Amino acid sequence: MSKAWSGRFEQPTDKRVERFTESISFDYRLGVHDIQGSIAHVEMLSEVGLISSQERTQLCAELRNIDRNIREGQMEIRPELEDIHMHIERDVIDALGDIGRKIHTGRSRNDQVSTAFRLWMRDSIAALDQLLGDLQLAFVNRAESDMGIILPAYTHMQRAQPVLASHHWLAYCEKLQRDRDRLQDTRKRVNVLPLGTAALAGSSLPLDRESVASKLGFDAISQNSLDASSDRDFAAEFLFDLAMIAEHLSSWAEEGIIWSTIEFDFIRLPDAFCTGSSIMPQKKNPDVLELIRGKTGRVLGDLQALLTILKGLPLAYNRDLQEDKIPVFDAYDTIGSCLSVAVPLVDGIQLNQKAINSRLEQGFLDATTLMEYLIGKGIPMRTGHEMVGQLVKQCEQHQMTLSDLPLEDFQKLSSEVEEDVFDHLGVQNAVKAFQTVGSTAFGQVQSQLSAWQDRLPVSPDPG
Repeated sequence: MSKAWSGRFEQPTDKRVERFTESISFDYRLGVHDIQGSIAHVEMLSEVGLISSQERTQLCAELRNIDRNIREGQMEIRPELEDIHMHIERDVIDALGDIGRKIHTGRSRNDQVSTAFRLWMRDSIAALDQLLGDLQLAFVNRAESDMGIILPAYTHMQRAQPVLASHHWLAYCEKLQRDRDRLQDTRKRVNVLPLGTAALAGSSLPLDRESVASKLGFDAISQNSLDASSDRDFAAEFLFDLAMIAEHLSSWAEEGIIWSTIEFDFIRLPDAFCTGSSIMPQKKNPDVLELIRGKTGRVLGDLQALLTILKGLPLAYNRDLQEDKIPVFDAYDTIGSCLSVAVPLVDGIQLNQKAINSRLEQGFLDATTLMEYLIGKGIPMRTGHEMVGQLVKQCEQHQMTLSDLPLEDFQKLSSEVEEDVFDHLGVQNAVKAFQTVGSTAFGQVQSQLSAWQDRLPVSPDPG
């Protein structure tokens, strides 16, 4: 089969150029989506009278045969045909002759490729949304089982205030929900049909683009053919969404790595998601978490790669855009694999409550609550801040906690302090003192847990 564009050329393409310019090695995965677009296109061509109903039937039947071959891995791959789109057209022409040569009527590979890419991305967004929802549910289940356990929370990696472990787990639900929301918002811009804008200027044929959009489930059609031919904003936005998911997973993984050390001893990781050392027999290494953290670099690199590809491209289509799919596919595969192991990891982590409780009163986690107690007594915030700082210094010098101090030491700083100060000291009392919406107060956390349980459907048992 000659090149689809070989008519004006006198020399055949150099084999080295064919190897250099092929994309079938990575865009093969767009095959079923290209066929979806092609079937809708063929049906529209029949509706507007550019092909007969019999030709439509033959073309659609052959496209479905090719779809089966692709899904079963039976398509013959020939790098000289460049990409999956020409492979599909080759098979149609081989099967139907001149009827097959009509399949590309009114379209360019520019709008054809963009349409298939958008269809693939819609499916990918749906798959990621499911995986993110499964991970949220894993955190919700942890929040329910760990209700009542208190952890030290940190700023600057220094102990700051006490929080319920459930509050900590639900914080990740919030982050993951923003990831899901971003993907759904990106879908609005993905779900715009470019097919029918042809190479860059549109077509003089009476194409019904609205009909194709309806058949394929697109919400709108592109309004400027030059923009449609060059637009990869949707791909960059999708990659940014994946980069944010990677960032969130990496932060969680880093925390798990630190928490599993003897120095912290907050959690026990499941053996099935750890590895050992080839020389040190005692080792239990958090390799899965480390790889999640490490793979974040790939996803961030993929985003940077695409942004660099797009930088400075003149209107409209440029062959540079062939390179858009490599980083997108890589980032999608990477995030999908990370999410697939994150869910069972969250399920399998065990909090080491004994070790946590043994050091829970260290670090003056109740200092801010004491300051707010003083504020409630009418003491200005900055004055109360200074007073508590002095008390902390005193406790450090004598290796005491704030609750170990006698009432007289508090009253030396302010006569407003009464016996009820001890109701606000100690980690348990500090947690009970929280009141604000969104805080780590037990009632607030229970309310948020209930809301998430109502919001997230129970995933089916994978077994």
